[in-house]
Amino acid sequence: MLVDAKERHYLITLRAGTSFHTHAGIIVHDEVIGVVDGSTVTGSTGRRFLVVRPTLSEVVLKMPRGAQVIYPKDLAAIMMLADIAPGVRVLEAGVGSGALSMALLRAGADVVGYELRQDFANRARSNVIDLIGADAPYRVELRDAYEGIDERDLDRVVLDLAEPWRVLPHAETALRPGGILCAYLPTINQTAQLRAAIDAGPFGLASTVEVLHRTWHIEERSVRPDHRMVGHTGFLTTARLLVPVDDPPPYNAARYGRPGSTDRRFDLVPDEVDPTGV
Repeated sequence: MLVDAKERHYLITLRAGTSFHTHAGIIVHDEVIGVVDGSTVTGSTGRRFLVVRPTLSEVVLKMPRGAQVIYPKDLAAIMMLADIAPGVRVLEAGVGSGALSMALLRAGADVVGYELRQDFANRARSNVIDLIGADAPYRVELRDAYEGIDERDLDRVVLDLAEPWRVLPHAETALRPGGILCAYLPTINQTAQLRAAIDAGPFGLASTVEVLHRTWHIEERSVRPDHRMVGHTGFLTTARLLVPVDDPPPYNAARYGRPGSTDRRFDLVPDEVDPTGV
């Protein structure tokens, strides 16, 4: 990543014998290759450029793309909400340009992606290879997740699709008990429809969040929020696959409150039994 005096960022892939051309001058790749991370190089016009290895966040925002990527603020939230960790088996449906794939792989997950468009699948593979390497535990199939999921005993299902509720029946059979489903949606109408479908099935512990990102201007005595911020990008909904209970007793939460309390009023009582006698 090259950063000029005006803090403009340029993401480049270094190759011996080539150069990068910008209005501020030409930077010869051979003069960058091998320098220490955080060094400064000088272009053909005498202007200086800071040289740093790009972070995942910078790569996501600057890399070649076909589809719109999930923003870094949402990628970070997905890693926590879906509890991504080394060895976790993840199905990602709707790989787009591979931003989420790279975040999952960097966290140590094994990822299989379903994608309908060949150009998106090719772009995702290319971006993953550039950042993670060709030996990453990553496979992309030209598949429609609405039609079914072949994998079994998955730990996580992460969806970036317009109608994720259509995937719920397939996710039910593909996930292990306790596995987490996470869906990214741009509108609250889609999110409400997803939540209704979740409530009607074997998933529970559903939650929806939105992440807002605001930076601050800090310069001497001028300390204030920046005028611009990354506001709404999408809603993140998670739920867990639960094991069904055989013939559970009816539970009237509105009348008896929470179960497990030592207070007799909060005992788990079938609806047909009224301890007050009223």
